[in-house]
Amino acid sequence: VFGAMPAEELSLSAWLDSLEPGPQLAVWLDGVGNPHNFGAILRSAAHFGATGVLLSKESTLTLSGAAARVAEGGAEALPVVRLGRSDNAIAQLQSAGFAVAATTVRGGQSLHASRLPERLVLLMGAEQTGVEAALAQAATIRLLIPGSGAVESLNVASATSVLLSEWCRQRQA
Repeated sequence: VFGAMPAEELSLSAWLDSLEPGPQLAVWLDGVGNPHNFGAILRSAAHFGATGVLLSKESTLTLSGAAARVAEGGAEALPVVRLGRSDNAIAQLQSAGFAVAATTVRGGQSLHASRLPERLVLLMGAEQTGVEAALAQAATIRLLIPGSGAVESLNVASATSVLLSEWCRQRQA
């Protein structure tokens, strides 16, 4: 039986140093703990050409067998970046030309009415609690995905796919 070795995590500085100039997209998971959601997000991020998945210092997520199975190859396609303090991470990202977009179910601008920046980090929160309030306040942009209202929001993995897809669509338009 072969076991999957967890992928080596990069520091934010090492990841930023590895990036090419121009459009870049990454996903920052804040409080997301479900390995199946993590795997689905890795798969979508790889599919839409993201260049990294960022994990908060406190995150318990790792590339477990469950996450790797759901990722279906996405885990090998992009690096996982372990962040230090959130305020420092935001400052480093902004210095590298990234806008940070927090997702919200209320009070944000519609994804479909927004022109997304060329260099973007999508800040995705846990399903029950959303993005931590201080992080959402520090974000450059607050986005919501408009829906019918029949349910409050999408599953975090589904929402991430919608946001990644829209960023890609805008780059191709």
